[in-house]
Amino acid sequence: MEKQINNPLHGKTLEMILGELVDFYGWEQLGHNISIRCFNENPSIQSSLKFLRKTPWARKEVEELYLKVIARKK
Repeated sequence: MEKQINNPLHGKTLEMILGELVDFYGWEQLGHNISIRCFNENPSIQSSLKFLRKTPWARKEVEELYLKVIARKK
């Protein structure tokens, strides 16, 4: 099994990542950065998770934005 020591996403659930992004940006700014309906119209963690789990391109965008956020925090 390949070690994931240098992978900043290792051990993070999608729910944790989304929660940190919402805390950092808020729903409005998050919806501006990644324009998907579940962030812009009646947003919630649960509806967003449901969409992101079914939509690989959107999940990738969320993960990439998260990586930018943690890079800024360093």
